[in-house]
Amino acid sequence: MSDGRAGIENPCLGLAEAMGLTPIVKRIALRTPWRQTTPYLPLPGLSLPLAPGSDRLGSPWPDVLISSGRQAVGLSMAIGRRASRCVRVHIQNPGVPFDRFDLVSLPAHDGKSGANLVESIGAIHRVTPAKLAAAAARFAPRVAGLARPLVAVMIGGSNRFSQLTPAIMAELADRLARLVREQQVGLMITTSRRTGAENEAILREKLAGLPIWLWDGTGDNPYFGFLALADALIVTSDSVAMVSEAASTGKPVHIIDLAGNAPKFTRFHDRLRAAGITRPFTGQLESWDYQPLDDTARLAARTWAVLAQKGGFTAPAASGG
Repeated sequence: MSDGRAGIENPCLGLAEAMGLTPIVKRIALRTPWRQTTPYLPLPGLSLPLAPGSDRLGSPWPDVLISSGRQAVGLSMAIGRRASRCVRVHIQNPGVPFDRFDLVSLPAHDGKSGANLVESIGAIHRVTPAKLAAAAARFAPRVAGLARPLVAVMIGGSNRFSQLTPAIMAELADRLARLVREQQVGLMITTSRRTGAENEAILREKLAGLPIWLWDGTGDNPYFGFLALADALIVTSDSVAMVSEAASTGKPVHIIDLAGNAPKFTRFHDRLRAAGITRPFTGQLESWDYQPLDDTARLAARTWAVLAQKGGFTAPAASGG
């Protein structure tokens, strides 16, 4: 259950998939005044607060409810009052005492504590070995003509914490061009909606004519294919999710630091560097080994443990939980 935004919904889907479950997705929206005051203003039932266009909520209640985002907090608590056997997991800080849920999942850089808190290093996500294997088979023909080592470059953009400036983009594009020209590296590059038209233009101009794959946003999204087929990855620092997904592959992850950062995200990157998971991108490729992040699998195992204790459920063998 989420407000439907990809960054909010994907962690819920990632946990459900890691548990070996096929979820029923509920995309919700609250009407005023509950939209502005949730989760602090009590909800008068489950129908009145829901805005037109929101999925409706009602029995039969689920055995496990995975929620994320502020809009879902009060609704999850209300469902918990109606379905005491429902195991409820909230991903992200709910803004209320954690004991209102069976489990709360937060990254360690948030600096929170609680008996039912499952700390992660990075973000909960949907990347799995099976999905990477399928994506590798699907997109391998597209990169057959590119040189090795093959490097995936994941470029995000500006947000309220970080800034991808034209100067940073120009320097990055120059470094990428040198990798191709001087080291005969193959590049697969994807940008995001936050990259911006000016930065996109700089990137395309500086890489024009080089034997690379710069995805133009048309056709099937090759993101999982990039993760699967790359020998190494270069990722901008603005997205905890994107860095976490890259670090789940076990491949070298080089970080492009953007201008500005919130202290908690600085702690995230400091922790990854200290653990030997990531290194700064200085224009040269490096090779190293580390233990891949497995936060989603660990949260799935904890959720199955609560389900076993509370409802007698057993994890399916394929879930890994």
